[in-house]
This record gives sequence, C-alpha cells and structure tokens, in this order.
Amino acid sequence: MSYDWNFGIVFAHSDVLLLGLVGTLKVGLVSLFFGASFGLLLALLRLSKYRIVSGLTTAFIEFFRITPPLALLFWAYYAMPIVIGITLNSYAAAVITLSVQSGAFFAEVYRGGITSIEKSQWEGAKAIGMTQSQMMRRIIMPQALRRMIPPFTERGFELFKGTTIVSTITYGELLYSSLVLSSQLYRPLEIITLVALVFLVLLTTASMLLRRLEHKLDTARL
Repeated sequence: MSYDWNFGIVFAHSDVLLLGLVGTLKVGLVSLFFGASFGLLLALLRLSKYRIVSGLTTAFIEFFRITPPLALLFWAYYAMPIVIGITLNSYAAAVITLSVQSGAFFAEVYRGGITSIEKSQWEGAKAIGMTQSQMMRRIIMPQALRRMIPPFTERGFELFKGTTIVSTITYGELLYSSLVLSSQLYRPLEIITLVALVFLVLLTTASMLLRRLEHKLDTARL
C-alpha cells in the first residue's frame, strides 16, 4: 500500500511553519551568541592559575555538559517558580537553558584551541614584555580561533538542532509549529519531512559559509 504524498496542502499553510522558523532562529541565534560569549569566559576561568577558580569552573562545565538538556529546560521552566520563586516565560527559559549548556561545551572548544598553541608562542610573547591580556588578544586567540572553527561549527549545529526540545514547553519554534499543523491537517509525514529539509538547507548553507571563511583564513596565512 503506497502513501499518497500531498505537499500542496502543507505549502498552502506555510505561514505557520514560517512563524515557527522565525521562532527557531530567535532562540538559536540568541543562544549561540550568549553561549559562545559565556563559553569564552568559562574557558578563561578554567585556565586560571588559581586552583579554586579552575576547579569550580571545571565542575560547573562538567555538570552542564553531562546533564540532559531536557532536564535543564524543565527545571528552568517548571521548577524555578516553585524552588526560588522566579517565573520565566518559555522563550527566556529556552534561551537561558541552551545558552548555559552550550556555553559549557563551547568552553571546551575554546580551551582546546588555546592550549593547542605551541609553548614557544607563549614564551616569545612574554619575552617581548606582553601582558597576559595583550598576549591573548594579539598572539594566542587569532591563531586559536582558526583551529576552533571545525569544532565550533559542530557545536553550533548541535545547538540549532537542540532547539527542537523547546517545543516541550510550548514555545512556537519550528517543530512545535509543525506538530500544531499536523494536528490540523493530518499530514504529519509531509510536514515533518519539510521541517527536516528546512534544517538541512539552513545547516548546509551555514556549513558552506564557514568553509569559505576557513579557506580565506588559510589563504591569508600563506
């Protein structure tokens, strides 16, 4: 028995999915910005020469890397009002959860990039009298950022794919919108297939742009 595909009826209600896509981009891009910024701070704290700072930061990073994101999301949205009396709307809960957890993963990306720089680079910067901040800004980070692009890209993709979990707290992102539309049109196969294609196009386009950036950086070094 073959399935009678009908994408026409789905495209006729594409405005619903478009609103969902906007919701996904709002959560994904904002979480990516805050997660990447927070991750850099965590990486620098983990590399601190003070053991207590480094140890506490390491524990924080490992906790948020290991904990399932859905558990964190439910805690932020459902438990916080009960435990500490702070109520978040679904968008705020989604952004905070994804930003903090992705920040923990980005911290390891930054740390790996920074520590991969040869010891001679650090020693040379110190020899010419650079301060720690000058060394990081002018010598270490420009080289480390080039090496971070592949793992940073992978983590960014995981973050965007992970935005689908916020449908569980009724935030209007792409998956939630597709489920609502499926309940109205009774065409779940077409709708979910279209959602998968949207993610494929978005992430493939982002991957191509980042590869071009990586190529330009490689060319600039020659």
